Amino acid sequence: MPLSARPRKGRLSVREMAVFAMFGVLMYASKAAMEPIPNVHPLGMLTMTLTLVYRGRALYPIYAYVLLNGILAGFAPWWLPYLYLWAILWAVTMLLPGKMKRTAAAAVCPLVCALHGLSFGTLYAPSQALMYGLDWDAMVAWIIAGLPWDAVHAAGNLAMGLLIVPLTTLTARLSRLAGVPCSAPDWARP
Repeated sequence: MPLSARPRKGRLSVREMAVFAMFGVLMYASKAAMEPIPNVHPLGMLTMTLTLVYRGRALYPIYAYVLLNGILAGFAPWWLPYLYLWAILWAVTMLLPGKMKRTAAAAVCPLVCALHGLSFGTLYAPSQALMYGLDWDAMVAWIIAGLPWDAVHAAGNLAMGLLIVPLTTLTARLSRLAGVPCSAPDWARP
């Protein structure tokens, strides 16, 4: 590996920065491409895939996406919950056991992805309540009013979540070929 590609301890290499920037842009572009279908997008699937492959370093592309979303769509109040919503899915994915069998992962990953979509409005609600001065009852009413959209989000995440296992395997393989270190689970290793 050339000297310029080697990271100093605790720093990202040039390759890692390029790969993580590319994934952040891919996340934004994929969401933009899917906007004609409300609440259906590959963000949960990409968040979980990147987390399974890169573990803690997956926060780089996730927050590159969040930052791009703010820059290109506006740093408005709707954007603030994005600072924690994707970190919650990242954290839950980090808790998944690496020794899980591939068949179990093929069921668990889409389920986790779907549950994140279903709970999206509920997770979003506390920030809305704080920003707009909603009391408990108003916040609960806001959550209930959004349940149909959360159901659509969950269905879309479930469908996209079916791609997590094959994409995790592919991403881990391509990362190794590109010389980018990864920590994919056992079931994703060749």
